[in-house]
Amino acid sequence: MSGILSLPIIDLSSPDHHSAAISIRQACIEHGFFYLVNHGVEKDLVTAFDESKRFFSLPLEEKMKLARKESRGYTPLDPTLGSKGDSKESYYIGSLADSTSVNLNQWPSEELLRNWRHSMESLYWKLFGVGKKLFSLIALSLNVDEDFFEKIGAINKPSAFLRLLRYPGDMGPHEEICSAHSDFGALTLLMTDGVPGLQICRDKSKEPRVWLDVSHMEGGFIVNIGDLMERWTNCLYRSTLHRVKRTGNERYSMALFLDPHPDCVVQCIESCYSESSPPRFAPIRSGDYMDERSRISPV
Repeated sequence: MSGILSLPIIDLSSPDHHSAAISIRQACIEHGFFYLVNHGVEKDLVTAFDESKRFFSLPLEEKMKLARKESRGYTPLDPTLGSKGDSKESYYIGSLADSTSVNLNQWPSEELLRNWRHSMESLYWKLFGVGKKLFSLIALSLNVDEDFFEKIGAINKPSAFLRLLRYPGDMGPHEEICSAHSDFGALTLLMTDGVPGLQICRDKSKEPRVWLDVSHMEGGFIVNIGDLMERWTNCLYRSTLHRVKRTGNERYSMALFLDPHPDCVVQCIESCYSESSPPRFAPIRSGDYMDERSRISPV
């Protein structure tokens, strides 16, 4: 079963932060997803998608020279995963905000793809800025100070990964090319090339699952919160199950996964619990949580 979902639209350029925060709160309680427009990254997206396609169109032997290490670099299509309905190739760019890990990133040579690294670094930093603004609005939506996440050391040097994805266009035996999942972390900014396929399931406990199509919004991001944000808000905000459905068309997307600094302690935000609704989860270091989740369900 499927239908089309109408998601709230958040205008990042609006001076009325209070109204934007109210809309984010409603979106995160009801859907865990929303659109973000007027974010200032529109022109960079066009360039970045062109550069992403240039990379994925390289011969496999060239891409494998940058095979994934330390969660950075290229991951090829896996025929074994494809047989289970998870078919994509990807490229990870790790944190550029942390000097201890920035050198772990891998980059195609300038001779092979001129300006590729520059384009991706530029996109990364602009998305990083958008993410910080969103964290401020999320704080307001939770009735805490606008700089709450900064004060607790969550987003000063967050763990942010940019992931480039290519889904093949061939029709396989499975309905999905990216299997149903929720994101581990706090916040995801998703950019797509306009090819449909993204679906969400608002009630993962219901059988059979009802999948709703998320339409592409030209120039806009699709934003969703992850399991760590759900934990942070005592399950007030929803980390929603989502997948990519096979359409027979090649599909490109990019996602920035913006998570707290590994040393940040994630504990129930004060406005999210009460005597009748006590904290459901013990405090945990963000890094420990992400490591634990990665061991159980590696990406």
